Amino acid sequence: MSVLEPRGQVLQPKRSFNRWVNNPVMEDYALRYAPKSFRKWTEFTVMNSALGGIAYMADFAIGGSVALTYGFMNALVAILVVAAVIFLTGIPISYYAAKYNIDMDLLTRGAGFGYYGSTLTSLVYASFTFIYFSLEGSVMAQALKEFFHIPLGVGYLICSLVVIPLVMYGMTALSKLQVITQPVWLIMMLGPFVALAIKDPTAFVSWTQFGGSSASGPRFNLVEFGLAAGVTLSLIAQIGEQVDYLRFMPNQTRANRSKWWWAVLLAGPGWVILGAIKQLGGSLLASYIEPTMGAVQADEPINMYTQAFHTVIPGVFAASLVATLFVLLSQIKINVTNAYSGSLSWSNFFSRVFHWHPGRVVWLFLNVGIALALMEGGVFGFLNTVLGFYSNVAVAWIGALVSDLVINKRLLKISPSYIEYKRGHLYNFNPVGFGSMIIASGISVAAFFNVFGPTMQAFSPFVSIVLAFVLAPIIALITRGKYYIARENTMRTSAAPSDFRGSAVAEVDVVAKTMLCANCGYEYEVEDMLHCPFQNAPICSLCCSLERACHDMCKSTDTAHAHHIHA
Repeated sequence: MSVLEPRGQVLQPKRSFNRWVNNPVMEDYALRYAPKSFRKWTEFTVMNSALGGIAYMADFAIGGSVALTYGFMNALVAILVVAAVIFLTGIPISYYAAKYNIDMDLLTRGAGFGYYGSTLTSLVYASFTFIYFSLEGSVMAQALKEFFHIPLGVGYLICSLVVIPLVMYGMTALSKLQVITQPVWLIMMLGPFVALAIKDPTAFVSWTQFGGSSASGPRFNLVEFGLAAGVTLSLIAQIGEQVDYLRFMPNQTRANRSKWWWAVLLAGPGWVILGAIKQLGGSLLASYIEPTMGAVQADEPINMYTQAFHTVIPGVFAASLVATLFVLLSQIKINVTNAYSGSLSWSNFFSRVFHWHPGRVVWLFLNVGIALALMEGGVFGFLNTVLGFYSNVAVAWIGALVSDLVINKRLLKISPSYIEYKRGHLYNFNPVGFGSMIIASGISVAAFFNVFGPTMQAFSPFVSIVLAFVLAPIIALITRGKYYIARENTMRTSAAPSDFRGSAVAEVDVVAKTMLCANCGYEYEVEDMLHCPFQNAPICSLCCSLERACHDMCKSTDTAHAHHIHA
């Protein structure tokens, strides 16, 4: 019997998953479209949950570090310019993720990278989560050391272990945590700046005249601006963590259109508004405490906030206690997001490379373990160097992705108007996104290591994002969009428009259609299903990803043609 002939009715499931994968609360649809039946949260809850992860103190550390190194003016211009770049690139990414209810990895697959091509971006994204987990954990451990006198090594372990129970239950637990803690965090974050404005307004004047260790003092210098921007531009990958929440947005209808757009914009690209404010705040506080504490400790957020709270709280002990509680709260709020997003990214990576998925929770432990190793290795001491290098690769990914979403999909219409993420319909590699990212990041990394001189070295991240953005449509035109879709999805063309939410906004939110997967025996919404010639039956996207024996036969010319005829 040929593989195209019917195999008969499926009586028993051919694949089984462990209880972690079968538990939707713990698994959180790590490798799938987030179904309508699971997305019960309001627009406000999703937005608030996404913005809760912006509580991190690394913004203060980064702002303080670039001010101490490059002076006030270079830090100010770098923070504002980078914020504008991040905001603009975040708009299309957030829109498509919220519209199609998919995470950053699935979005990347269908926007120019291909099924295996996005494996590289999964590693880039995973590295973002554990690098920032380690930086945030280092800040938290510094607070534990300052107040409780806990050795840093032990503090790193505590900071790592405390987030695991919270992240195991995904969006269900994280949404509650972020909603409850957000008002308290906002008051504590803004309090010291109000106190400084009242008690010591000269701090703001001194800030504008602060030169740090810059050779040009507080004045603007093009090369130093580029170096400072490279550090802050590493945060561009934060949009991935915002998308990990935005995929749970309810469907857009005429009734909720305004709320839906506000939530997407504020929770997506809008994160950088608060992020830029915190970076500027960090540069202010670093300049304020540097004369008394020295440059080595002035970029540590626990020291920033202890001194700032001390302007209104008389006792040093009380000020230190409040600052410690604020830092601990902030770091828990962000590191649950770092750990959660990392678990999603590792799930995507290993399911594609090894066709194996033991559950998102397993990869949660891996991500936290790598971050702990970085903390024990003293990653905080190399903050500028680590982030400056990382930004060259991260911005190439984002530049290629945004170019495909905006230019190739909307303007040139070479890329499909929808997002196709399922293995059975994608080429393994699409040179549009994958190729442009490799070329752009390779050239920019060479520039980072001073191959093209000091000016290009300073602006290497900008070289990366511009090259990637320009190369993506050029490669798409050269290849004529050939490598986007390997096999047309007949289920998509036969489904109701509301199932795939086209450009028109639905009048009402319709009930989702479901289908039975012939491989695992579970029902999934039709968006997550595809026809498999190897099984000669509909299967879900995860079973498609994990299948070893088919050898992608569905994408061969003969198989695809036969399937098209029978369909």
